[in-house]
Amino acid sequence: MARRYIPSEPTSRLAIWARRMALFSLAAALLSIIIVRSGLLEIGPALATFAGALACAVIALVLALAAFVMVWKDGLRGLGYSLGAIAIGLALLAYPAYLGLKAYKLPHIHDFTTDSIDPPRYEVLARIRPRNANSVNYEGLTVAQAQHAAYPEIEPLEEDAAPQAAFTAVLSVITKRRWLIVDQRPPQPPRREGRIEAVARTPIMGFRDDVVVRVRPTEDGSRIDLRSSSRYGAFDFGTNATRIRALLDGIDEAIGALKPDQPERPIAPAPKKSKGTGKGGQPPAKR
Repeated sequence: MARRYIPSEPTSRLAIWARRMALFSLAAALLSIIIVRSGLLEIGPALATFAGALACAVIALVLALAAFVMVWKDGLRGLGYSLGAIAIGLALLAYPAYLGLKAYKLPHIHDFTTDSIDPPRYEVLARIRPRNANSVNYEGLTVAQAQHAAYPEIEPLEEDAAPQAAFTAVLSVITKRRWLIVDQRPPQPPRREGRIEAVARTPIMGFRDDVVVRVRPTEDGSRIDLRSSSRYGAFDFGTNATRIRALLDGIDEAIGALKPDQPERPIAPAPKKSKGTGKGGQPPAKR
């Protein structure tokens, strides 16, 4: 008995190309992240690769939407390809879109400090920064005013702990965050201030940001000042301000753990002598 051949519905070529473009954009985005984190190439090629990945994701999203319409209208196959491409495109574009909204609301600065009058200076980091990185010099009054307007809570940390104890707390907090410490100098005579310079990484892309912490003695204890700066770009999407706030909270908790508050013991009142008693607590003899 002869078998009847029923031709299957053709697959939408738009859906096929949408999936291919989405997978390519995903691979390019992962490659750019690997380049930045490993330091294999300069930051420029890595950013160009990531920008190209986002452009491909936009193209994949447009193709997927067009394929979805064709599949729905003409009854073609490829619905899964279209939905997969849409999912990949939205996943790649969601975080940059979120950063874009933050960029609209936040000031365009990349250098934050708790002391805009005398900001902690980069010394070792100034020597190891790449030539095409941002300047290590603080830009001054304009940046300070923009920072204070957007982040008024970023202020120096005043503690009643000794400078050495405060320095130990700072070092422990930075070590827990697994930042790369490039220089540490405790506050020992004749040097009055302690310094720690470290390199932090952003969570996703792994961009390198520079951090310096300064510990100075005060009449009541110590003053701790911080500075966090992006190596590249004129805008950091609020990353350095968030890092400074988290570091201040962590240092304050660490210092509190080093010297926990001791509850005061109540002082027992001294026994009072009765006015009508004589020696030995006996009433006076009658005369």
